[in-house]
Amino acid sequence: MRDAGHLEEGLDTASPWYRWGPYLSERAWGGVREDYSADGDAWQYFPHDHARSRAYRWNDDGMAGVSDVFGHLNLALALWNGRDPILKERMFGLTNSEGNHGEDVKEYWWYLDALPSSAWLRWRYHYPQAAYPYQELIDVNSGRSKLEPEYELLDTGIFDEDRYWIVEVHYAKAEPDDILMRIVVRNQGPDEATLHVLPTLWFRNDWSWDDGVERPTLAAAGDGTTIDASHRALGEYRLHAGPAPDGTRPELLFCENDTNVTRLYGEPGETPYPKDGINDHVVAGAATVNPAQTGTKAAAWYRLTVKPGESAEVHLRLRRPGGVAGTATALELGPAEPDPLGDAFAATMRRREAEADVFYGSLRRTDATDEEARIMRQAFAGMLWCKQYYAYDVARWLKGDGRVTPPAERLTGRNAGWKHFDAADILSMPDKWEYPWFAAWDLAFHAITLAHIDPAFAKYQLLVMCREWFQDPNGALPAYEWSFDDVNPPVHAIAAMGVWEIDGRRDTEFLKRIFHKLLINFTWWLNRQDASGKDVFSGGFLGLDNLSAFDRSHLPVAGELEQSDATAWMYAYCLAMLRMATVLAEKDPAYKDLMTTFLEHSVRITAAINQRGLWNEDDGFYYDALKLPDGTSVPLRIHSMVGLLPVLPAVVVPRVATELGAALGKHFARFLAAAGVTSEDLRLRGSLRDAEGGNAILMSLLPPVNLKRVLREALSEDDFLSPYGLRALSRRHRDQPFSIELEGVTSTVDYEPGESTTNLFGGNSNWRGPVWFPVNYLFIESMRRWDEGMGDTFTVEFPTGSGREMRLRDVAAELARRLVSIWLPDENGRRPVYGPYPKLAQDPEWRDLLFFHEYFHGDTGAGIGASHQTGWTGLVAHLLCRGGTLDRLADSEYRGVREFDDLVKEGNGDPQLQEAGRQ
Repeated sequence: MRDAGHLEEGLDTASPWYRWGPYLSERAWGGVREDYSADGDAWQYFPHDHARSRAYRWNDDGMAGVSDVFGHLNLALALWNGRDPILKERMFGLTNSEGNHGEDVKEYWWYLDALPSSAWLRWRYHYPQAAYPYQELIDVNSGRSKLEPEYELLDTGIFDEDRYWIVEVHYAKAEPDDILMRIVVRNQGPDEATLHVLPTLWFRNDWSWDDGVERPTLAAAGDGTTIDASHRALGEYRLHAGPAPDGTRPELLFCENDTNVTRLYGEPGETPYPKDGINDHVVAGAATVNPAQTGTKAAAWYRLTVKPGESAEVHLRLRRPGGVAGTATALELGPAEPDPLGDAFAATMRRREAEADVFYGSLRRTDATDEEARIMRQAFAGMLWCKQYYAYDVARWLKGDGRVTPPAERLTGRNAGWKHFDAADILSMPDKWEYPWFAAWDLAFHAITLAHIDPAFAKYQLLVMCREWFQDPNGALPAYEWSFDDVNPPVHAIAAMGVWEIDGRRDTEFLKRIFHKLLINFTWWLNRQDASGKDVFSGGFLGLDNLSAFDRSHLPVAGELEQSDATAWMYAYCLAMLRMATVLAEKDPAYKDLMTTFLEHSVRITAAINQRGLWNEDDGFYYDALKLPDGTSVPLRIHSMVGLLPVLPAVVVPRVATELGAALGKHFARFLAAAGVTSEDLRLRGSLRDAEGGNAILMSLLPPVNLKRVLREALSEDDFLSPYGLRALSRRHRDQPFSIELEGVTSTVDYEPGESTTNLFGGNSNWRGPVWFPVNYLFIESMRRWDEGMGDTFTVEFPTGSGREMRLRDVAAELARRLVSIWLPDENGRRPVYGPYPKLAQDPEWRDLLFFHEYFHGDTGAGIGASHQTGWTGLVAHLLCRGGTLDRLADSEYRGVREFDDLVKEGNGDPQLQEAGRQ
């Protein structure tokens, strides 16, 4: 597999400190890229049981792993407690069919700290001392119904009496290509115990797919505690493995990163030392490691016997042979130092951790509590640990390469229409175990959080989705690898403006670059998702299918679905592009024409959604409408986030930006008149208001005169408002389920605050009632903008029925605090995120280690779904940090962001502190 030229292009401008990072996935098995089956069942084609024995085609996986930016050379952790049937080389979890609520990891690990440059990384894992209950977890979960909870690792009793190991891995860089690794293990159990620790170095297999590709080499060197690595593209590296605490040297073990075809398929093997050779040697004593001490996979085998409550640690160092002289850091460490793991090793570790303290101290709000600072730092750490090398050449994957010939069904199956797609990039993953692949709309929210700590990487994430090797020539953006054809909400323009603002509102070149590519995507939405030209949009799934009575991508009857959420997303797209065009028009008047275009589209969409039956005047709510062939329209009267989304897009446009017949010429005024909209109409809707400096237009999809009606339900604790944010589905459906009969089939939607009880769109789709961060974030931002437009005197009751009136900016702040409270200890010291598990909530070794789940229980705040989905849930860091939501809302002088005529340059922390974080 070739090294993508576009990644090389990115590295030309990136800091060399980014050449190594936590780019190794935590799961490569069970994914689309490794699936060469006829039926597309990726989980079954490449199960966990194959992972230790089968070389991956597109990437690799491991625990606490780092790799170079191309994923050539990987360094990660393996463990063995002396009882497990296999080495613990990767996290175990259930496949989609094994779990009663879909795929689910069954391990406990945390990302505790990280710097953007990966110059400091800290990771923690709790490893049972008893045999890991692999089969028990599969059997119990697969035997449970969707009405029962998941059976978790804690439920097995394996952590009783604290019989487990605490394992921490710390990385620090002395130089860009000089990585220090410290592994610390603590025996939490009541008895002395032995832990086998095997830090493992290996090359990704890129030689098995084509003839003539040179095989890299690992070989023992020096005194037998050093491994030399040589790769045709990466060059030379050397791993130094220090002694155990008792002075004994680790044993170096070598095998090949080649598939064990004998074990898996009963065929003769090409090597007696295949990928699982180290596993079989350590666990069973098999002669499956190379006595010549060469190969493409190697481990340093430590046997650490530790007394109860005590710790042991080992040190390793991966760097180019001889170090890299000529830099201050190299001189400071002493390039000629005889012991690469000596005093300078510890000094570098301390220095990098101290730099992280300074870096995050600069991001802490002045009024933040220590608990809020903890949440912010661990959330940011999760964002940085979830970077991953992502390679996927669809044309080659469809056709097959070298020794792999896919079945004929592949050519007309999944992603067959995306032959141009050819990725080899560092991307932000939603969850490196459950979702170890990009998701386009998740990525947009990731970028907003990342902009606070690494704005260049945040911009790269947005831009790469629009580059020619991702974006379809017709303008479509790929959704996610399970189906590039699915339609994700078009949130990239919103994210681009958010990143631009967080980064200080200076990089107009970034806006210009992404604007032109998003313009193509905007046109694709107009042409493909509004084929009838009615300015009411569809899109199917849009990430919200479990909120519907049926799969919106595959209607159960003939007809057409007009979607409130798709139309709202498209209106929000208009506003974001309008804001972007307005900024760019300050330097280039040509963008004024495009301002007119987006103003026109916004007026048309506003008229359409409020005139085609999606707004229900009696209920004061928006619904999807099913248009049947006989011309009848069936409103789907479900009170869900689908109907709240039209509330969200709102922005104040100063008259200086629109001029209604002046700066933009007479055309827009004539357009309004042709559409039947006059200034008086705008006043009657409440949309034309006096703002600072004169009249301004409040542009919104929801007529402002209806705002209080909708917010009355949204802010009611009997409906959408949870103690922990806004639910995705109104609680009213607990007692009043929605039902519809179509062609003899009855479909029902009821309130499910926790795990989903339906398979409507995947076994782990949990968005029927829980709280999830992206829409809550958008709602908070919306309230800020509505507050600017409606003025200081406009208030609503919060919560509904409480008698307490609040400005909308204060409503935004209260919602943000409810979201943050998911992780804050309550009056009993329990964090709601941990749900019913006392050990997680109360044990001193667990209670301050935070998970960032995909969703949260609508009534209790307990975490649901992917447990390391720091991706969009990482927005909690955006709420908490300096310059983030709560910081801005705490400023009594703040009156909303003046997107058009008050481009205040806001800093992103002390530049020197940021540089310290990067270097």
